[in-house]
Amino acid sequence: MKKSFLFIAAFLVCISVNAQDAEWLTYYEKSNYLETPRYNETIEYAKRLAKASEFIDYSVFGKSLQNRDLPLLIIDKNKNFTPQSVKESGNAVLLIEACIHPGESEGKDAGFMLIRDIVIHNKYPGLLDHTTILFIPIFNTDGHERFSAYNRINQNGPKEMGWRTTANNLNLNRDFSKADAIEMQHWLKLFNAWLPDMFIDIHTTDGADYQYQLTYGMHIMGDMNMEQTAWQNKYLSEVEEKLSEDNVLMFPYVSFRRWHDPRSGLIRGTASPRYSTGYSANQNRPALLIETHMLKDYKTRVEATYHTLKRSMEILQNDYAALKKINEQADQETAQLSGKELVLEYQTSQEDSTTVKFKGVEYDIIPSDLTDGIWVKFTDKPKDYELVLFDKLIPTEKTILPDAYIIAVEWQELIHRLDVHGIKYRVLDETKDFDIETYKFSNVQFANYPFEGRQMVNSFSKEEIKTHKTFQKGSVIVPTNQRTAKIIAHLLEPDGPDSFLKWGFLNSIFERKEYVETYVMEKMAREMIAENPELKEEYKKAVAENPQYYNNQWTKLFWFFERTPFWDQQKDIYPIGKLTNSDL
Repeated sequence: MKKSFLFIAAFLVCISVNAQDAEWLTYYEKSNYLETPRYNETIEYAKRLAKASEFIDYSVFGKSLQNRDLPLLIIDKNKNFTPQSVKESGNAVLLIEACIHPGESEGKDAGFMLIRDIVIHNKYPGLLDHTTILFIPIFNTDGHERFSAYNRINQNGPKEMGWRTTANNLNLNRDFSKADAIEMQHWLKLFNAWLPDMFIDIHTTDGADYQYQLTYGMHIMGDMNMEQTAWQNKYLSEVEEKLSEDNVLMFPYVSFRRWHDPRSGLIRGTASPRYSTGYSANQNRPALLIETHMLKDYKTRVEATYHTLKRSMEILQNDYAALKKINEQADQETAQLSGKELVLEYQTSQEDSTTVKFKGVEYDIIPSDLTDGIWVKFTDKPKDYELVLFDKLIPTEKTILPDAYIIAVEWQELIHRLDVHGIKYRVLDETKDFDIETYKFSNVQFANYPFEGRQMVNSFSKEEIKTHKTFQKGSVIVPTNQRTAKIIAHLLEPDGPDSFLKWGFLNSIFERKEYVETYVMEKMAREMIAENPELKEEYKKAVAENPQYYNNQWTKLFWFFERTPFWDQQKDIYPIGKLTNSDL
């Protein structure tokens, strides 16, 4: 009788557990691992998690252009759901972002399963002891709802998925620095409020075929604080070892020197601040870019993401205090960059190389009788290669940080961007004169087509100039002795790859607004030559050296116009100045 009772009790417990498991299956799991939920179903599951557990808070960190909520789950076992309370608790903060590209939805489905397993099923006790999780299941909510089976031509599932860009066709993972998208402006405010200790951004790659379920990007090539670089290398070593226990193969992001051709060798670089990892690195925070392999089936990709998130949390749980300290030291170091050299851009050396083992597949390269190009045909046969690897960075653009920058009040769009980036500044309460250092530009070349909604400045020449300038009340002084100094430099130094100038925020300074009639200038040019005969030789030399430009009457006469007092003295002058402490 007693045995029968125990059997029945065990049976009832089993039924209860199975019922609970069934109740908490995600949409992805219910679809036999073939589908990902739409926006409404995603929000419903997120709210269910928050309602079921006192350790989960559902919130909204902004709205999209099409007025959809941008969802955020905060998971904290001490019920601390504000940046201040978490900071006071001593926890590390891990920000996990999914669906910045909604067609790449593995992070959403893996994240929900992991949070459920931790909080609802108590499957991994201890993972939240010293870590607070911020989980964004869908960042690009409007693109997510442009749902179709035909949004990712290179990708093996899910059955349907979202679109790559926002409702107004901006790619959020090109927008971290310029912050044109309203969604990105909300994200930046979230980031700067919480200042997560680590950031994981989840994607699906395009490119070649190989054996790895996922590849990754991380700033470990020497462009970050030395201690942060060492910590990230240690993290990668540990996570790769742990993932091998889960039968997940992991490798650095695959970029061949010749597209699709492994035999050409691998090349690695570092991301600029327009990208998630580049932005986070310049905010002194380690970031992991997950790129699951597009040709693997959706279940394989979601499981690889799940294991990577779980293993990352295990490492962070054990090493949270060290990472927090390292990040704080990096912030302090950055706040002391005034007067020091900062590298703005790197290139990868094409001379220094090593070799690396690569788990690829057999393939053939054949001439295409259709396009006259080459056709790479991958097979399903695994093959290990030893490839040449180019991964040595060479600094190509540098600057010396001033004590402060000053931005004139009329450039309100730039000042607004400072706010969303969490950059501190002081507003002038009265009009004041300053001696500043700035730049004068020439030979400015623009892109021939728009990129991310802007006409970028491709190249220019510049000379440093000193001038005396009046700044009106409301202009702002941006000191560089703050933790965001690297972001400040990348935005305000023209040579930065993602500077305001290169993104086209200041294109109007290159426009000529006053003109001169040819019959007026013909007369005046002769008067100028009569007064200064050497001017004619300078003119002839300019025309001879630049025949492609000085090829008509207008441009030739404008050469003289530029040398009159009537010429616009503000044209081509950078409206952002550099200040020293003595000028503040």
